[in-house]
Amino acid sequence: MTRTAYPVPAAPVIFEEIIKKSRFITYLARTTGREEAQAFIQSLKEEHPDARHHCWAFIAGAPNDAQQWGFSDDGEPSGTAGKPILARLEGSGCGEVCAVVVRYYGGIKLGTGGLVRAYGGGAGAAVQQLTTELKVPHDDLQLTCEYDQLNDIQHISGLHGAVLLNTEYGINLQLQLSVPAANMGELKNHLNSHFKGRLVLPED
Repeated sequence: MTRTAYPVPAAPVIFEEIIKKSRFITYLARTTGREEAQAFIQSLKEEHPDARHHCWAFIAGAPNDAQQWGFSDDGEPSGTAGKPILARLEGSGCGEVCAVVVRYYGGIKLGTGGLVRAYGGGAGAAVQQLTTELKVPHDDLQLTCEYDQLNDIQHISGLHGAVLLNTEYGINLQLQLSVPAANMGELKNHLNSHFKGRLVLPED
């Protein structure tokens, strides 16, 4: 799985509509991980205890990590709610996103096609209103260097978007860098080329 930058929600979205007397409220928010997504879902169940259904879907990590996906029809006919919501999230290209569609039943059945359109449509409308920001995955890089190598390491690391997190002083310097995952290979190659083997880098 490629660890590249991806969009995440910058702010929550709420979208509400009435369809054949049923009230559908879609909540969309950023959730970083499955536990946070489940907590968000539970909070809305507690906020709307009288609603008939709380259908949901989430992409709790990177958008290409299907192991972080989840969905539920919450009592609606199978395939009519959770999957349509998830499809809209997947189509958005966003990661770390959870959508919950709360339904207050109005007494008129919508049928399976109507439910798919209602749940998928609500999620789609919320996605259209979504503002995003870019998340750049980072990895740590541990280095041991000489004191006179530090300035060059900091300069080269900065060219590749890396940030020095921690420095331990001893006979040598122990450095901890945070590096954009997509730039790690280029940074290591640059350091190897510059120091010509005088800097020992950890193996992948």
